[in-house]
Parts: sequence; structure tokens; C-alpha cells
Amino acid sequence: MRLQVGNRVFAPRWWAALLTVAAVAGCLSLASWQFGRAREKQALIASFERGASTSVELGLGTVDALPRYQHVTARGSYDPSRQVLIDNMPSSAGTAGFRVLTPFIRPGSQKLLLVDRGWVPLGLRRDQLPVVTVTDGMREAAGRLDQLPVPGLRVGTADAAGDVKWPRILLFPTAADLEQVYGEPVESRIVLLDADQPDGYERAWRPALEFPPERHLGYAVQWLALAAVSLVIFIALSTQRDPVPETSRS
Repeated sequence: MRLQVGNRVFAPRWWAALLTVAAVAGCLSLASWQFGRAREKQALIASFERGASTSVELGLGTVDALPRYQHVTARGSYDPSRQVLIDNMPSSAGTAGFRVLTPFIRPGSQKLLLVDRGWVPLGLRRDQLPVVTVTDGMREAAGRLDQLPVPGLRVGTADAAGDVKWPRILLFPTAADLEQVYGEPVESRIVLLDADQPDGYERAWRPALEFPPERHLGYAVQWLALAAVSLVIFIALSTQRDPVPETSRS
């Protein structure tokens, strides 16, 4: 391919063209993926905000049919004797600690509902567990439905080998892990206890976002810019001054 404009000649090498096409296609694909991730995060934020607009009484039904972050209320009682501390959980300020999961017994229900009562700090030593007692009287608990916290990369098991004491310390447990610990069916999602509810700890709930939508949009723009730079470099390196002027050929 050879294209002449004035005294400049565009004559790219085939391998340079292939490399540029691959680089631009890769950058555009990554930009599209980042735009998609931004839309997902925006939808998650909208779902979190929408969840508080109405409240649903759980009754004896399961939570599976309800959307994530749906605000719910449930009537029952806490079981303070079988609580779980989710390890490696930061506070809103980034301080290390635990999230407190407490079984909530709904009379007649076939599944155990777990209420996340919030974040508590680590003790001075790992063997000094926080005091997370709560009364077991009948009450109404209110909060948002959410998934169990998940790690960026799951390594090993959630349960510490040989640990049978309560409260049980678990590292990013799944619903299956919790069913094994409790020996009975557990709801697939937990309730994030409202900040104005009693018997809770730090509860600065927000959508589970590793990065905000703006960060993904910024990455997408960077990939688009890199695609444009690749094209500019390709054109610049493939364009040279014509060593034989047009007038000389005639």
C-alpha cells in the first residue's frame, strides 16, 4: 500500500499494520469492558438507593425472590449462643476487625436468617474476642438484604481447623460454609441491620464497590487514548518524505 499526499508518502509495512490493528482492537475491547463495568456499578448504586424506597415483611418465606438491597423487616429473636465473626473486615475508616453475624430465629421458618449487626474492632490480641452479646427476646429486625462479603481471591477454607467454640471466626464464609457450621439450612443472603436499630455496632452500609463508576470511566478513557496514540505513532512512522519529487518523475 502506498499513498502520496504532496511530498509525503504513506507506505506502511505489513507487520506494523498488523501490530497496530491488534493494539487498537485490544485497547477498544478493554475500553468497552471498562464502560460495561461502570454501567454495572451505576446499576448497583441505583439498586442500593432504590432498596430503601419500600420495605417488605419477610414472614416465613425465603429471600431468594427479592432483589439485592431490598429493605426488609422480620419478626423473631436472636440466637446469641451461635454467632459468627467474619474475619479480615475493615471499618469505614479502614481499621481491621470483624463483622458480627447473628442468627435470627423466625418461628416456623425452615431457614436460618443471619443478621449482620455491624463491625467491631480487633482486641489487643487475636485470642481476645470482642464481646458481642445480645438478648434473645422477641423483636423486629429491619435492614437491607445483601450477599455475604466475598474476597478478591479465595484461598483456603473459611473455617479454622478444629475451631468449635462460639463465637466462631470465619474468613469470607459462603452460605454452604455457614450451613455446615450451623448444621441447618441458611438463607442465601444476609440482612444488613439498619443503623437506627438497637443491638448493632458500626453500620456504615454502602454498595459493595471495589472501584466507583468514575474510576472505570477513567480507565476506559485511558484505553481510548492509548488506541489513538497507537494510530498516531503508526501513521507517523509509516509516513516519510518522498525522496523523488513528483516533478522529477515527469
